[in-house]
Amino acid sequence: MTPTTSTPTPTPTPTPSAASATAAVRRGLRDFYEDPSVPVASGTPRSLRQARMLAAALGPATAGARTVLDIGCGDGTAAATAAPLLAGHRLVGVDWSQDALRRAHARLPYAIRGELTDGGLPFAEASADAVLFSEVIEHLVDPDSALDEIRRVLRPGGHLMLSTPNLAAWYNRALLLAGVQPVFSEVSLRAIHGRPGREVVGHLRLYTARALREFVAAAGFEVVRLSGAPFHGVPRPLRPLDRLACAAPALSSILLLHARRT
Repeated sequence: MTPTTSTPTPTPTPTPSAASATAAVRRGLRDFYEDPSVPVASGTPRSLRQARMLAAALGPATAGARTVLDIGCGDGTAAATAAPLLAGHRLVGVDWSQDALRRAHARLPYAIRGELTDGGLPFAEASADAVLFSEVIEHLVDPDSALDEIRRVLRPGGHLMLSTPNLAAWYNRALLLAGVQPVFSEVSLRAIHGRPGREVVGHLRLYTARALREFVAAAGFEVVRLSGAPFHGVPRPLRPLDRLACAAPALSSILLLHARRT
């Protein structure tokens, strides 16, 4: 009897799990943001508008000093701009980039390392009265977990002041109609392709006004107000139009959202 032979079944090539793939992305982004040449500061007009919104929400420190966390503080420029309007309140800068924190220490009394993962912020539950989250969310792989962590450290009724570029800014609508990649969007961490501008800053996610409202509400916050702010990178001849667009936040360059933890 002739022995029967069988063809061995090929062993499937292992594929990385979702967790390991996410970890690899985070390592790559960590290296990107630790590069000192990557901009970590944003425009002053946006910082001032956001600080005024927060100061109005908190009230004067004579009623009691409040703890404000500037999460993703970068080099501390935005928090330093806000500090005079938040006099008497405790302002703490938080970032994951050691390079950014070294620079933030020159502008802020407190600048500490923290991450927007489960328990990654070095603060107890319900220990903060407000969080500044200035143009950070567009850089995140997992914005859902980030808002979960922010909600954890905010007290009930605590304030979230979030800003982010607007995918549907007035000029982006025209660019898309012309088949041009929108401003703020990036298809590479190495260079800008298909849109105006030269600076790569690592944007992964972009929001319209409607999407931002829905996203924040789904994360357990009540949206109080949505405002607009101008973008410092708009060419000078177009800046008057950009300021006018702030009257209609859905068309503005930057979205400023005030929400409260439910």
